Amino acid sequence: MADTDFRARIRSWLAERLGGGFAALRGLGGPGREHEAFEERVAWEKELAAGGWNCLGWPAEYGGQGASFEQQVIFHEEYARADAPARVGHVGQELLGPTLLAFGTAEQKRRFLPRIVAVEQLWCQGYSEPGAGSDLAAVSTSARLEGDEWVISGQKVWTSLAHVADWCFVLARTEPGSKRHHGLSYLLVPMRQSGVDVRPIRQMTGTSEFNEVFFSRARTAKDLVVGEPGDGWRIAMGTLAFERGVATLGQQVGFRRELEALTELAEKSGADADPFVAERIDRAWVGLEVMRAHAVRALGDTAPGAASVAKLVWSDWHRSLGELAMLVRGAAGMVAPDGFDAWQRLYLFSRADTIYGGSNEIQRNIIAERVLGLPREARA
Repeated sequence: MADTDFRARIRSWLAERLGGGFAALRGLGGPGREHEAFEERVAWEKELAAGGWNCLGWPAEYGGQGASFEQQVIFHEEYARADAPARVGHVGQELLGPTLLAFGTAEQKRRFLPRIVAVEQLWCQGYSEPGAGSDLAAVSTSARLEGDEWVISGQKVWTSLAHVADWCFVLARTEPGSKRHHGLSYLLVPMRQSGVDVRPIRQMTGTSEFNEVFFSRARTAKDLVVGEPGDGWRIAMGTLAFERGVATLGQQVGFRRELEALTELAEKSGADADPFVAERIDRAWVGLEVMRAHAVRALGDTAPGAASVAKLVWSDWHRSLGELAMLVRGAAGMVAPDGFDAWQRLYLFSRADTIYGGSNEIQRNIIAERVLGLPREARA
């Protein structure tokens, strides 16, 4: 199918479905707002699955369409332009699914991929720990084989949507005495068992999409390790590379909508009469175009540092947009008598953009060491 026909088909499908019973979901969900109409958004995502729109790039045997990069970009762009609700199955569809396609066994693919496509299982990511956030190699959560099961003990933190997830992919240390990148394994762990305790973390936005997760001799089957035991670091890095794939183009359409709305607000309020504010708005538009050009150029780029550059570009830009929103709002942005409005929530949550998914400091170290060949940062 020609890309123009593909774009027309998805645009028509979204207009029809979002003009009907799902119309009230437009614009709901997303970072800092995952609590909004969650069950209704699950139903919407199942509607997408029924229409064949989930996991487009996956092979047809696992429920995808084998769509090209270009078609996947078109879908994410049109999805964002339609102001469709934020996806609830993102972690499974954009992170775990591609990881299993690249590294999983045939049985793992048959077992999990069709259920991810059908939105029958939701996933979360068990990476960060209290002592291993951006320094992921410091993971201390352990897993030991007892018979035919891995027995997992430890704590994860900042685990997005763990409170609604059915499964978690967990980076755990499976070789006693191992350090740093060695001796880690990538395990698939069921969340709904007595050995898993999920405790939501209330954020300054008032929402609780992040969680602490405690594993107290939680169990999973011996064969639910992705790759070989001890090869977890390579698999985990593969997942992080998939995290910054074609979906980021759709994310940028959302960014554009935010900037358009903020520009309109500045014009109506007269805030853009201030040359400093006007210059910041102009710079934001330029930055958005640079971001898109870089993202298009970097699609499919697996070179060391490519994902880190992308993370730096979008996270710095979006955090600056939150700051610009407060500048445009002026004194009114400093008070919230009836709860946070959309601009205040954007400002507060965007402070986390440069931290989650690997802090910007760590991304700069990766670029310096792996791309530029500079000496490693001294460690205490």
